[in-house]
Amino acid sequence: MADMDAQRLLELYEQMAVIRGTEKAAHDLFLAGLVKGTTHLAAGHEAVAVGASAALRPDDYVFATYRGHHHAMARGATPEECLAELMSKATGVCKAKGGSMHLTKASAGMLGSYAIVGAHLPMAAGAAWSARLRGTSQVAVAFFGDGATNIGAFHEALNLASVWALPVLFICENNLYMEYTPIGTVTAADHPAADRAASYRLPAEVIDGNDVVVVADAVGRAADRARSGGGPTVLEAQTYRHFGHSRTDPATYRPDGELEQWLSRDPLDVASRRLSELGVPESELAAVTQGAARTVADAVAAARAAGSADPAQALTDVWADGGYQWRT
Repeated sequence: MADMDAQRLLELYEQMAVIRGTEKAAHDLFLAGLVKGTTHLAAGHEAVAVGASAALRPDDYVFATYRGHHHAMARGATPEECLAELMSKATGVCKAKGGSMHLTKASAGMLGSYAIVGAHLPMAAGAAWSARLRGTSQVAVAFFGDGATNIGAFHEALNLASVWALPVLFICENNLYMEYTPIGTVTAADHPAADRAASYRLPAEVIDGNDVVVVADAVGRAADRARSGGGPTVLEAQTYRHFGHSRTDPATYRPDGELEQWLSRDPLDVASRRLSELGVPESELAAVTQGAARTVADAVAAARAAGSADPAQALTDVWADGGYQWRT
């Protein structure tokens, strides 16, 4: 992955551009009164989701947080499916039952985004245990924010994953803030995820979460290790959200100049510079950017035109009767 060729990087750049455009569309649709409920945008985080997915297999499992639009799309949910879900349309990826914070597409290995901070980390360990029991070489991946590292489930999941040497990757998207609180003001560790990994005898690496090539390389190495029986890895991807915590947060708590500093390291710009160094002409990059914009525009039009969700769908997919045999 560290030697990624120009064509592959161009594909990842396009994917990030589509995700960025889809998130902007979600924001605009909210302002137009067409998206209900809260949304947590991940503009600035795209390289983490896209880079990680580039290094995973289609049958691997991914678990994300409520800030998970980018993970859902990186794993194969279409912009139209995601926007339709936010707009409570029948064509939504969860038929309007999930909304922004619960995007799920099991057929693509996207096993959900979760609103309860840290709750999905033990689930990822469980999915990895399932893969072990079934004798597959699948890997489970849990993405989480820096704030989750102060939640008990984080420590419980890492401990058990280490004890059982599970094929699971724990990837922290450290964007410096746990909602509105700077993570550094309430956490003794300089790197809240990576510095704690050693307590559970787990290898850890702090990486540039705004460089899609760096992310893909690190996740690829960790996934290979997990598949070969080497157990879990903790990756801490340093990144930054361009907007506030949620749609109602103006992010006035951020110090002057911080946003501008991180905007200079925008994941799309980092990839663009890499492409230029690989000899990709500016005209080709512009064409890809324009194509991504058309993809998003088409998705917006299709989602707006889709019919509203059938209320009866609310009663489906809520219970699976597996009988009592699983207890014995």
